[in-house]
Amino acid sequence: MQTLLAATAAALLTVVLAVAPAPAEAQRRDQTPDVIFVPTPQDVVEDMLRLGNVRKGDVLYDLGSGDGRIPITAAQKYGIRAVGIDIDPERIREANENAKKAGVTHLVEFRQQDLFKADIREATVVTLYLLPDLNVKLRPRLWNELKPGTRIVSHQFEMGGWKPEKRVDVGNRTIYLWTVPAPDKRPKVNDAR
Repeated sequence: MQTLLAATAAALLTVVLAVAPAPAEAQRRDQTPDVIFVPTPQDVVEDMLRLGNVRKGDVLYDLGSGDGRIPITAAQKYGIRAVGIDIDPERIREANENAKKAGVTHLVEFRQQDLFKADIREATVVTLYLLPDLNVKLRPRLWNELKPGTRIVSHQFEMGGWKPEKRVDVGNRTIYLWTVPAPDKRPKVNDAR
C-alpha cells in the first residue's frame, strides 16, 4: 500500500511540475500590459506637454510610455529629463531605439516596470494614456507619492470622481489636466457607478 501511495504521489508531483510554469515564465505572464499599445498622435503629445506647462527643471514621467514619443518630445522641445515606464520589453526596446535616433539618450530613460510599483516620486509632470479604471486605480499613488503641485496630464480618459482643472479637445481627442493637491486639500471623490 505504501508503495502505491508513494508511486501515486510521485506521479502527481511529476504532473504538477510539468504543468506549473517555470519562475521566469510565471513572472512574464504576470507582467502583461493592462492595455494594448495605441500611440498618442504627435499633435496630441505636443498639446499634452503644453497643457502640463512643461518647463525647464521639470522631470516628466510617462506611465505606459509605449514607443517613448512623449518623453522623447519633452526632452527635444523642453530640454528636460524624462522617464518612460512600460511593462512590455518590446516597447522599451523600441523606445530606446527612438531616443537614440532622436539624440536624447542623455535626457531620457526607459524602464521596464509595472507602473503600479515603479518609483515615481521625483516626477513634477506625469503623463498617461490609460483606461479610466486604471487611472482611478493609480490615483491614490499619485496623491500619496507625488509632491503637491505635480501636474498630471491624461490623454482621453479622466480620473473618476477627481474632476480635472482643464479639459482641451484636440480634434476628436480630449486631454485633461490635474494638479496634485496637498493632503488636506484633496477632494472627496465618489467613484461608484
